[in-house]
Amino acid sequence: MSERLSVLKTYKLYVGGKFPRSESGRVYEVTDAKGTWLANAPLSSRKDARDAVVAARKAFGGWSGATAYNRGQILYRVAEMLEGRRDQYVAEVAGAEGLSKPKAAAQVDAAIDRWVWYAGWTDKIAQVVGGGNPVAGPFFNLSTPEPTGVVAVLAPQKSSFLGLVSVIAPVVATGNTAVVVASEKSPLPALSLGEVLATSDLPGGVVNILSGRTAEIAAPLAAHQDVNAIDLAGADETLAKELETAAADNLKRVLRPQPVDNADWSATPGTHRMTAFLETKTVWHPTGALGASGSSY
Repeated sequence: MSERLSVLKTYKLYVGGKFPRSESGRVYEVTDAKGTWLANAPLSSRKDARDAVVAARKAFGGWSGATAYNRGQILYRVAEMLEGRRDQYVAEVAGAEGLSKPKAAAQVDAAIDRWVWYAGWTDKIAQVVGGGNPVAGPFFNLSTPEPTGVVAVLAPQKSSFLGLVSVIAPVVATGNTAVVVASEKSPLPALSLGEVLATSDLPGGVVNILSGRTAEIAAPLAAHQDVNAIDLAGADETLAKELETAAADNLKRVLRPQPVDNADWSATPGTHRMTAFLETKTVWHPTGALGASGSSY
């Protein structure tokens, strides 16, 4: 019996529900913690970034208009798919971060659990940050959260999977769409995530994943007039300042790097990454005529 040739995996971008190569045709070498070659990853261009924004904007109406319960079902399906490919992610995380197999498995399990956690928040966050407001006069005054729009997300550089999930899931759980710039040094778990998203009922364009030089891709996203917000988790201090300045041109919401971004992503995340990309809509409505007892009729 003759030996089979190895079938090497070709990693691709994930944009608009499809898997294109970079428009530039460029790739760069991805190595493990010891410098051993793992794969060639697409080196995204400014054009790729613009295409991803177009895809995210196109998907925003349908995703933000879906019921919160439906979004939760779809995100839970993503977690199911991640669980099914657990061994693949353990191998990729181990290679990307130089971890032992047990430690990589712990990271992957935590990432899957975190995805489930955010899936459960889709139909609950409105109850926490919205509600009725007491006002003087015969009015109902109700505040409800709404998604900001298209969010550019710079994934953490060191936590290639748990950190990645921790910044993507809260953005899409609340109805936003995302353009994600994967970890420059360890992009493979992020690119593999695109394969899961494509087969998990998540509409194309809700999450778009780019790999390459973080600064090169982030600059056009920060300046893009159709990007509504940016999460700078994967930017160093110098780059974060530059991107924040560029983002000010169209008044983007900016989530600055947090202490956890350079430390431990395993802590309970709280709700701040969800509320960072929500707007509040307040509606006034007359209660109608009030009777002697104070009740409307």
